[in-house]
Amino acid sequence: MAPSKTLATTLRKHQQQLLTDWVKNLQGNAAAGGKVRISPQELNAQAQEFLQLLAEVVTSANPEDRGSAQFKALTDFLQSLSRSRVQQGFSSAETATFIFSVKLPLFSALRTEAGSDANLLADEIWTATKLLDELGLITVQAYQRAREDVINRQQQEMLELSTPVVKLWDGILALPMIGTLDSARTQIVMESLLHKIVETGSEIAIIDITGVPTVDTLVAQHLLKTVTAIRLMGADCIISGVRPQIAQTIVHLGVDLQGVTTKANLADALALALKRTGNTLSR
Repeated sequence: MAPSKTLATTLRKHQQQLLTDWVKNLQGNAAAGGKVRISPQELNAQAQEFLQLLAEVVTSANPEDRGSAQFKALTDFLQSLSRSRVQQGFSSAETATFIFSVKLPLFSALRTEAGSDANLLADEIWTATKLLDELGLITVQAYQRAREDVINRQQQEMLELSTPVVKLWDGILALPMIGTLDSARTQIVMESLLHKIVETGSEIAIIDITGVPTVDTLVAQHLLKTVTAIRLMGADCIISGVRPQIAQTIVHLGVDLQGVTTKANLADALALALKRTGNTLSR
């Protein structure tokens, strides 16, 4: 398709009026929703850059060439915009509105430029609609990817924070576990615990599962893998927090914990660890 001369002329000729009307609409929507998250200066700069990049796409040799340098520059801008909107707390709908809200002032400018030629106006509005809808979809997709990256990073950070390795005594470490134990978390548990064993030269590690709500076959297998890894590092392992219902579940599942030392609570596990390391407690 050849460049749309009327749309290109409109974007160039009416750019300042488009920018003013568009930003005014955006600010009005933000104020009405009580969610003003960016300054007017930043919003104005983003809108101005978008209009300039859009004009370059429309005036390029082939506006429908999605591999052109002009279109790539525009999509790069939208992806950067979406990432910043994620960090600023915008929703996907609010982010997409940044693109779709330009339609009203743009169509009004096209009406002025087309004059009485109804067919020309219809063609230009349809061309602009297709392009803006595609850009809006690109913006939402970029927002979703950025949001997923943030969520995944937060989950990773939460996993790391939820598996603290505590030094209870010289040569004795404890790992209190809270919540469900899955494959990803088991990997983090093993890495954290093994690094701490090497760092401190500890002889005994206590894994406390008091905060683990349920123990099934998969959880038991994860615990056994962790115990095996600890033993390969030359340390011993004690599992504490084995409640009656968990003990019954393990027996019912037929999970073999033979050779693994278990205790009902952390205090008993610590007392045993102290005894094994040659320490005694007295009143």
